[in-house]
This record gives sequence, structure tokens and C-alpha cells, in this order.
Amino acid sequence: MAVTEYVHVRELADSAAINTAIIEQFAKYRDSEEVRRSHFFSGRYENLYLDLEHVPAMQIVLEQAKGFAADILAVTAPLKAGFWFNLMQPGHVTQEHTHDDDDECLSGVYYIETPANAGDLLITTPTEKISISPKAGQFVFFPPDIPHQVTENKSKFERLSVGMNFGFQLD
Repeated sequence: MAVTEYVHVRELADSAAINTAIIEQFAKYRDSEEVRRSHFFSGRYENLYLDLEHVPAMQIVLEQAKGFAADILAVTAPLKAGFWFNLMQPGHVTQEHTHDDDDECLSGVYYIETPANAGDLLITTPTEKISISPKAGQFVFFPPDIPHQVTENKSKFERLSVGMNFGFQLD
């Protein structure tokens, strides 16, 4: 489903079971030295990087996401997907930013744990501002050069999502 020409929303089948596995696997490593951290803003690291060997349940999410991305981009060439976790505690925000640093063709987010009032995704397209309330099991895709941010987590619980960038797989 396209929200606009710039924003596309998709759902992952059987997301509850997959998200439960991701949460359990992520919990084992979230505070370990094996997590690479970047983008320190407002007292927290916005990006937490773990390899697939640490969170193997992410493989299902990434494969589905690459399929959705190929459909949105209308390409048949193989895509690669980079990913990172975004863990937002109560009171946290994610600053406005873009993902057009490298060879990205499409960006996206996948929602794993989304309590009510845990922050909306705000996307600024050339024609409008779009606010999307996160839903566990939902993907939101958008061009990498589109500014976006996440509003304050006003819940009493953590919010867990996965950011993704897609590019063409070069042999």
C-alpha cells in the first residue's frame, strides 16, 4: 500500500512470533560489547548494530523487506539490505535525518515492539509532512533522501524498531 508516491507501508505475515524471537535474541546482546553503536544524540546512541548471527530471526524480516523493496523500486536485480536496531526508552526522540550517505536506493523501518504513545515516524516529503503511528509487524519504506524523525516516546515502555537501507547487490 502506498501512503503517497514517497511512502509505502507493508505488513509482515506471522510478525508476532517473529518479533518475539527477535526481542529474545536482541535482549541477549543489547548491552554487550558486541553491539556497535553510532549516532549519539540527546544522551543515547540512536543506532545499535548486531550481526545476523546474534539475531537470526532478523533473516526472515530482511528477506521479506528486500522483496517489498524490489517491488517498490520495480527492479529485478538482487538487493542488499543493511540494518540496525533503534531502541527508544521513555522520553527519547530520534533527530531528523536522511539516509543518503552511500549507495542507498530505498530506506525503511520495521516495527518490533510498539507501545501506545511511543513516538510517531514523521516523514517530510517535497509536498507534505506525514505522521505514521508505529504498529508491530509493519514496514514503512521511503526514499533515502527524505528527511524523517521520530517524536518523543511518551509511553512508560521501550520501543524497538529496525532501520534498513537497500542498495543494489554488486557481485
